[in-house]
Amino acid sequence: MTNLTRTQVNNLITNLPFRNQAFINGEFVAAKSGNIFDSINPATGEIVAEIAHCNHDDVDKAVKAARMSFESGVWSRSAPEHRKEILLRLADLIRSNSDVLAVMESIDSGKTITDCHHEITNEVVSFFEWYAELVDKVFGKVAPTGEDALALILKEAAGVVGLVLPWNFPLLMVALKMAPALASGCSVVVKPAEQTSLTALYLAELASEAGVPSGVINVTPGLGETAGQAIGRHPDIDIVSFTGSTEVGGRFLRYSGESNLKIIGLEMGGKSPFIVLDDADINDDLVEHAAMSAFWNGGQNCSANMRQLVDISLIDEYLDRIVKRTQEFRVGDPLDPETDIGAMITLEHRDKVMSYIDKGAEEGARLMTGGNLIEGPGFFISPTVFADLKQEMTISREEIFGPVLGILPVNGIDDALSSAKDTDYGLHATVFTRDIDRAIHFARRLPCGTVAINGFTEGDVKTPFGGYKKSGSLTRDMGTEGLDQYLQTKTIHMTVSEPK
Repeated sequence: MTNLTRTQVNNLITNLPFRNQAFINGEFVAAKSGNIFDSINPATGEIVAEIAHCNHDDVDKAVKAARMSFESGVWSRSAPEHRKEILLRLADLIRSNSDVLAVMESIDSGKTITDCHHEITNEVVSFFEWYAELVDKVFGKVAPTGEDALALILKEAAGVVGLVLPWNFPLLMVALKMAPALASGCSVVVKPAEQTSLTALYLAELASEAGVPSGVINVTPGLGETAGQAIGRHPDIDIVSFTGSTEVGGRFLRYSGESNLKIIGLEMGGKSPFIVLDDADINDDLVEHAAMSAFWNGGQNCSANMRQLVDISLIDEYLDRIVKRTQEFRVGDPLDPETDIGAMITLEHRDKVMSYIDKGAEEGARLMTGGNLIEGPGFFISPTVFADLKQEMTISREEIFGPVLGILPVNGIDDALSSAKDTDYGLHATVFTRDIDRAIHFARRLPCGTVAINGFTEGDVKTPFGGYKKSGSLTRDMGTEGLDQYLQTKTIHMTVSEPK
């Protein structure tokens, strides 16, 4: 839980440093067109800020600034220790401004203040610190040759990187991608989600204060079809790292093919299984992990484990426990430190989630609790549990991205594994069992990027995260692998003669 009180939150609200212009070449500037779009508070439906609506012209200006900074070497060829010092300074600035950032993000996204504060003070700061410490630990190699040659294998900054971000973890996703990109020496053009631009813009200001040179970080807020597409199609962007829906990820692959064949790193949707085998102990710990895996961040999480495969021998006890736990969640004002689940990001998204709930009931799933809108301002849905799911149901197969947990009975480990694998996605899975052999068996055979055993987790900064199948590409965020996608490999082969 956040250490902020409601009184402290209210005091912070009155003086939030909203930045609503694009950040290009070290300056806040209006969009060239003069266009703006509204940022809406999901908890109230009210306008928070009017944000610069960037298009191709603004993205082009940002890319030119990024390219100029990269080619100048002011960041890309600076000493690793220099980049390390500045990134650590940025981490300290984020830490000292964490209360402001948390309140800003909660208002902008509808996330609970507790989640925002935890993510910023722990994970966001950690990303910049960890990759800062990694800067001077990236080594090349010398390949074995005869005495007539010397072969050097170097790791170099890849160039100008476009970072296209989702709305569900606004500042966390900026940090997750920006920290390794900057550590590698790249310059970046950031396109935050149009629903949640505020913390990315403020982060750019903090980065400038920390000493990141002008042009190295640029932020171009806008819509996917304007700023996002402009980044995907720009001929002078070397890499795009994208997190978002599978549908939009496919568009970036097409943009690459239609422009300069830029490298595309993708982390996309999921339909992650939570598997409870017949030897699992249905205790408080398991139930808590089951509930949080589905309802954390209101279920607006690509690795949410809402598809819960439970052995038929345990189904009655499991249903009873999970329904009771679900009914304990407090839904409401995200700025209240006691709130467990905040708002859906937009009215349109709330209605989309409700359409899935309606579809589940229509197709024969049994509604156990929830399934309704919460009256009042804002975009709230009560946490929902369905029983008696079947594999062919829409809510069993499509990503809902909302507070909807579905329980599908399975009969034995073979049925559990077959059902878990029967999906187009491959991002995450959780397995509960007391048998280590079963645990390893499932972990090795599940086609997904992360398998958690006896507890829901996505890992941390030290472990790579990404997906198989329609959940992602071969690139990974986090870990040392998160740095790899921003580096190119160069071979220098020298012919050596006998000295005269």
